[in-house]
Amino acid sequence: MTVLSTNTLFLILLSVAIMHAQGALNVHYYDQSCPQAEYIVAKTVLNASIYDPKVPARLLRMFFHDCFIRGCDGSILLDSTPENKAEKDGPPNISIRSFYVIDDAKAKLEKACPQIVSYADTGGPYWKVLKGRKDGRVSKASDTTNLPPPTLNTTQLIQSFANSGLDIKDLVALSGAHTLGFSHCSSFVARLHNFSKLHEIDPTLNAEFGSMLKKKCPRSNHNGDAGQFLDSTSSKFDNNYYKQIVAGKGVFATDQGMYHDQRTRSMIQAFSKDQSLFFKEFVASMIKLGNVGVKELGEVRLNCNRVN
Repeated sequence: MTVLSTNTLFLILLSVAIMHAQGALNVHYYDQSCPQAEYIVAKTVLNASIYDPKVPARLLRMFFHDCFIRGCDGSILLDSTPENKAEKDGPPNISIRSFYVIDDAKAKLEKACPQIVSYADTGGPYWKVLKGRKDGRVSKASDTTNLPPPTLNTTQLIQSFANSGLDIKDLVALSGAHTLGFSHCSSFVARLHNFSKLHEIDPTLNAEFGSMLKKKCPRSNHNGDAGQFLDSTSSKFDNNYYKQIVAGKGVFATDQGMYHDQRTRSMIQAFSKDQSLFFKEFVASMIKLGNVGVKELGEVRLNCNRVN
């Protein structure tokens, strides 16, 4: 599934010149069999986003977590069974929400075009999505260990992305999705208390910003909802995330670490200064990510959370 929404982002991405990827997927895959598919899904995601502004970030994260493991096959939607613990119940995915948006979109698609559109293709307000994927039948929680945690150094991040056929530019561009993100304290609290023998707080953090985070996330934190937005314009898809990193205000150690690595620093600086360049490269990398591990011989799932 290829998902991304907010009124602003919708208008922006529609105006971006899309780079069509090579391969069996096709932007016109449903033109004859289900011509209203894009409108149905776009309206569903837009309505959900109006009701809950967190939907765009949640669906974007869902897309990444689905594609990064077995390719974009909708396997993250499958429920666990007595015999198998599925991806959605793996530790990195426990906090993923908004599955109901996908369920709603699929229900409307099934009514309009029975057994035509797969969950792996369910999209929202988006760029020209390459379609033709089939839904996967395998979903294992153990595979979620392949998702890059926010504690990796840049070398480890580069290798993690390379394992999925993605390069350094893709790493930096796709990290820009954090512009819509929020993190709970548990993902970055280690940077704020007893960081090292010499520093209480990670010295790569802006001092004032680090002190603010430390107050939000005390060592003995009993507020499960406490955390921090990953940039200061969290409801708007823009390049502010990169400006935050340049200013030493990257919430994740992985994000701030990229700025201190010569392999990624120049791209972060470029994206922080040129929003249109970021949008262009983000779209290209999202299309590339959407082509990872494409399944053309799977099934068109009738129910989101179980195989046929």
